[in-house]
Amino acid sequence: MTKILVVDDEVKICELLRRFFGKKDYTVITSNNGMDAIEKVQNESPDIMLLDIRMPGMDGMEVLKCIREFNKKIGIIMVTAVMDEDIAKSTMKLGADEYITKPIDLERLEMHVLVDLIMREK
Repeated sequence: MTKILVVDDEVKICELLRRFFGKKDYTVITSNNGMDAIEKVQNESPDIMLLDIRMPGMDGMEVLKCIREFNKKIGIIMVTAVMDEDIAKSTMKLGADEYITKPIDLERLEMHVLVDLIMREK
């Protein structure tokens, strides 16, 4: 079963995505900060990470950079309210697979998760 790690400092966003993907038979784990997210990638081995950028402490850009240093396999989709083309390009250069802005279109997000999973199988 596919495991998704949702990383967002907004608990309501984590819960929304946990319920949405949980109903679709994904295993969903959540994290509300960068350090915890890194530990969960190391210990829980998720297939996909949905990662916010603006978080207190370690932001999503730092988390992305850190994770790509030890894990190239996990799919990372940035899900953020930051609508900045330069930041989007920077995340892609750091190894993000996709950049989606909030408010979240859940069906579109699921499509990106499915595409990422298919691409990783090749």
